[in-house]
Amino acid sequence: MLDFVFAVDDSVTWHMMNLLKNKSHYSFLKFLGPKQISNIQNYGAGIYYNTLVPFHGRMIKYGVIGTKFLIEDLLHWKTLYVAGRLQKPVKILTQNENGKLQAALVSNLKSAVTAAFLMLPESFCEEDLYMQIAGLSYSGDFRMIIGEDGLKVQNIVKPNVPHFQKLYANILQDCPQVVYKHQLGRLEIDKSPEGQFTQLMALPRTLQQKITALVDPPGKNRDVEEILLQVAHDPDCGLVVRQGISGIVRSSSLVQSAKTILTAARKKSWCRPQEISYTCT
Repeated sequence: MLDFVFAVDDSVTWHMMNLLKNKSHYSFLKFLGPKQISNIQNYGAGIYYNTLVPFHGRMIKYGVIGTKFLIEDLLHWKTLYVAGRLQKPVKILTQNENGKLQAALVSNLKSAVTAAFLMLPESFCEEDLYMQIAGLSYSGDFRMIIGEDGLKVQNIVKPNVPHFQKLYANILQDCPQVVYKHQLGRLEIDKSPEGQFTQLMALPRTLQQKITALVDPPGKNRDVEEILLQVAHDPDCGLVVRQGISGIVRSSSLVQSAKTILTAARKKSWCRPQEISYTCT
């Protein structure tokens, strides 16, 4: 199944036009009208999916997300739902000249690399890095326990290593904290407390908040910088980061799955497509 995502500036108008052209794509929610569909879209991960849509002899699914909501997720990992999809190789079919969106797309990739570094050892191969990155948006997702292929991340990465390399090559080459031995396919990173603190400070805001909530005792209310410095010295720093990511993904995947029961066929509400997403803006 091909997975399309449309980033739109005006969701109500978009759904109004799409209902006129493709009413059959929608579930019973089409009877509520474009404004209510847009309101439902804004719950959870901020995306509304139409699934099981026949298109040129095959099945597709397509999601609609507001551009502002998308930028927020890319920059701050508010839900890590669409941002997680865009950390993997995708084909951008068309894109308008939105400087904020373009900057947010790059920021999301840099954040993915930073988070992966914190969960990896001092030396590792490129494939290890891409496995960590591809697994970010599945960490904490209950669907990986119920009904999903346990080899999903591996199945995404192994056939697409050249695409991951193309997506992340410039970021890795420009990163001052990594030695990128491209010819050998290996990387070495700074795992000192100072190096990890720098990486923690560069993480998206929502993830920093999740880490703070995990480490800071209730009522103590220390500064985020102080807490992250403590985490940087913790031998289990990578585990704490992983738990923070899981907290983001768990809540967004639960809400999004509950919403999908309304927006799609019940039998598909627990599933994600295994193919690479195709994103339109």
